[in-house]
Amino acid sequence: MPHLHMEYTANLPGLNADVALIRLNNTLVGSGQFASEFDIKSRAVKVETFKVGTAMGERAFVHVKLALLSGRSPQIKLQLSESLLAVVQDLCEWPAGVEVQVCVEILDIDRESYTKTAITL
Repeated sequence: MPHLHMEYTANLPGLNADVALIRLNNTLVGSGQFASEFDIKSRAVKVETFKVGTAMGERAFVHVKLALLSGRSPQIKLQLSESLLAVVQDLCEWPAGVEVQVCVEILDIDRESYTKTAITL
């Protein structure tokens, strides 16, 4: 916990997913909301097949979902959402002529049923 999922469309060639994930993870660490940087798990998925609306013009999106253990205030969730959105907006040179939608969604994980362990050898 937390789990960060980033989906982005394949028509964003300037978006480097590895750089994006480390910047997003660093933002989460800097928030002070998480006990250890080791707790943050992030992944990125490039979406090859997608549609945005119905218009024929080229469009794209980056959608970040952050799943957190339940119990944080709406204000904390908004702060996290806004800070992640600012990172995504500054990730790359956006392609000319492409309408890009960038969004962040915060989801609650049920604290009572979430289980986790770390295996170290």
